[in-house]
Amino acid sequence: MDDIVKQAMAKWPNVPNCYGWLALDARGAWRMRDEAAQRADATGDKLNNAALVGFINRNYARDERGCWYFQNGPQRVFVNLEATPFIARTDPTQGFMLHTGEAMTAPEQVFMLEAGSILLRTGERLAQLDDRDVAQLLQAMELEGRTVTDEGLLAWLEGSSGTLTLRWQGREMAVERLAADEAPQRFGFVQRPDQLPAST
Repeated sequence: MDDIVKQAMAKWPNVPNCYGWLALDARGAWRMRDEAAQRADATGDKLNNAALVGFINRNYARDERGCWYFQNGPQRVFVNLEATPFIARTDPTQGFMLHTGEAMTAPEQVFMLEAGSILLRTGERLAQLDDRDVAQLLQAMELEGRTVTDEGLLAWLEGSSGTLTLRWQGREMAVERLAADEAPQRFGFVQRPDQLPAST
C-alpha cells in the first residue's frame, strides 16, 4: 500500500465506504461505473490512465468479509467482480501474470468452469484466466494422457469420467471441475459488495 494512502487513513479514519462505483471485468480491466451505469447494472467505462490504474493496483486489498476494495486515500472503494478477485494472463517468461502486474507463482490448483473458463489458485489468490488465453492452455491439456479434443473436453465438462491434466512449464496439474456459482463460497470472496445487506 502506498505511504500516502496510509497517511490519509491515519489522518481521516472515519470516511464512509463507497460501493458500486468500481468494477473489475473478466479481462482484468478496471471500470468506472457512474450513476447511469449503476442504474443499468452496466459494466461502466474502462480506465485507461496508466497512473490511476497503477495506483488502484498497488492499493487493492480484501476485507474480513471477502470483499475486495481499492483504498483511495482514507476511503475504501469496494469493487464489483465480474469473475474472480484476480485475472491472469499467460506470460512467456513468468508463466502467469496477474492484472495487477504481479507475477503469479505456479498454480497449486487448476479448475474449469462449465462454460470453459479456467481458474488458477495459488495460496490465497484465485485468478480467472483471461478468455483470450484459454486456447493456449487448452493446447497444453491432456485427457487420460492424450491431447484433449473439443469433443472429449465437452464430454468431460458434462461429467464423463477421465483425468484431465494441464502440462505447463514442466509441471503436470490435475484439472478439477467447478461450478461458477460455487467459486465465491469455496474461495471466500464476494462478487457484488454493493448488494450485501446494510452496506457501510
